[in-house]
Amino acid sequence: MENGTVENCVRSSESVNGGQDVWSCNKSDASSADHLVVMVHGIFGSATDWKFAAEQFVRIIPDKVFVHCSERNVAMLTLDGVDVMGERLAGEVLHVIKQKPRLRRISFVAHSLGGILARYAIGRLFRPPRRENAENALPKSRVLDSKGTIGGLEPMNFITVATPHLGSRGNNQIPCLFGVSALEKAAALIGHWIFRRTGQHLFLADDDDGKPPLLVCIRFIQTPSGILKCWLRSIFSDIVGWRTSSIRRNSELPKWEDYLNDKYPHIVYEEHCKAHDIEQCEPIVMEDDGSDKLEEELVTSLSRVSWEKVDVSFHSSRLRYSAHSVIQVKDHYMHSEGADVIQHIIDHFLV
Repeated sequence: MENGTVENCVRSSESVNGGQDVWSCNKSDASSADHLVVMVHGIFGSATDWKFAAEQFVRIIPDKVFVHCSERNVAMLTLDGVDVMGERLAGEVLHVIKQKPRLRRISFVAHSLGGILARYAIGRLFRPPRRENAENALPKSRVLDSKGTIGGLEPMNFITVATPHLGSRGNNQIPCLFGVSALEKAAALIGHWIFRRTGQHLFLADDDDGKPPLLVCIRFIQTPSGILKCWLRSIFSDIVGWRTSSIRRNSELPKWEDYLNDKYPHIVYEEHCKAHDIEQCEPIVMEDDGSDKLEEELVTSLSRVSWEKVDVSFHSSRLRYSAHSVIQVKDHYMHSEGADVIQHIIDHFLV
């Protein structure tokens, strides 16, 4: 990133609700930005996890984006369950929107667990075309959009980074267990003790009132009639925990080679995946590879929308075992190798 007047104009402040807002003031009026970018951290995280990325956004796209780094679900609150945290996030987004009447567009950039929370919150905030947002007492929709709105704003980008979309209980879904079957089975049994209600959801172990696991029930971005169909959807997945973060079956994992691209040295594969109509698809033969029916249902359902999939590898990095943090650049000094991933996100961001 180049230094200069734009960089010197970056501003950051703590918002009323405890999150962190970041914007540039290249112009005299810092409120000129009309595109809200909501950044959502992962488990045990905080708003500062996205500090580096937020500052890059406002440096490179000055006075166009207003970045809000969420912190309604900070630290131990991330163990309260996907539904509880998703409701908190939805309320936080509404609060920001009400405080910023200039906003017209909205995007989500989420890391790890945050990607699932964002999907949940988007479902709560979605309103079909021409429907008033009476439930949350928002003003009349600010955007006349035939594709529906999120909190009254036009949806633009939905980007997840190393998010366990298929949960964490399948084979090779938890990197630190190195694919050891016995350890993975033990983790599935005790995960909810360590990570409480969130662990139940991630390990697909919740069966409230006999209902399917919550991750299977979150259909918010999967219905062909509406939500996120108009969005640029991207997935950035590190090679560890690859299948769950890239929404693929084992047989669909691509072969890759290191890109000879100096700008994005850690991006090894990119793929545009078209939406699949379940009714027109051939029945899937279950693979004998450790995946189960719930995971297959998640893959099939999430494939009803198109995705831009970007695969990232830090296999040659000295911090390869910390790839989950490096891909987000959680700490600028320690995880600086992941800066090219953030650059790629910004370069392909719809403003």
